[in-house]
Amino acid sequence: MSRHLAGLLASACALIAAPLSAAPSFDCAKASSSAEELICEDAALAALDVRLAKRYQQTLDVIEALDAGSAEALQTTRAMQRGWIKGRDDCWKAEDLRACVEAAYLTREADLVARWMLETPLSIVSFTCEGNPANEATAFYFDTELPGIRVEYGDGIKTGYAVPAASGAKYALEFGGLLWSKGNDAQFAWTEGEEMSCVLAGS
Repeated sequence: MSRHLAGLLASACALIAAPLSAAPSFDCAKASSSAEELICEDAALAALDVRLAKRYQQTLDVIEALDAGSAEALQTTRAMQRGWIKGRDDCWKAEDLRACVEAAYLTREADLVARWMLETPLSIVSFTCEGNPANEATAFYFDTELPGIRVEYGDGIKTGYAVPAASGAKYALEFGGLLWSKGNDAQFAWTEGEEMSCVLAGS
């Protein structure tokens, strides 16, 4: 038998053996919300659920490896995950249940990856704001399905995700923050409504 034919047969067998639909990370027999019921019926959403469950476990592993503060960070992260699940389940209020559930998973994944550096950043860029070299914000960009971002400014860290923009790269940050870059220029708001004009550091 030729290698080519053997390869085709192996591929065919793999397709036959593959499940027709994905199972989520939770027990569908115990689905307790319209969001969970939808996930159990939708293979793509089920796959997203499994992927996020792995990201969450990866996050817990990273936190547990910390030398100090891990107990508090674990408690906070678990509380945030419970809050996220509640928010996902509130998607029954949305006009488009599926779109809301999908967005909930993608934004949560972007947050976890950026907050805990679960992947190597696609790029790291620093911006100098208001003409003051000491007033600098550093952005870490992540190649998640919904592109994510981590911004370090002063002693703080905020995460966010890409949002539609007519031009440039626009990211919504936590609590109303914003980073919108166009070439060497950027608009940056650490606090909602307090935008600063910034340029690429060194330009």
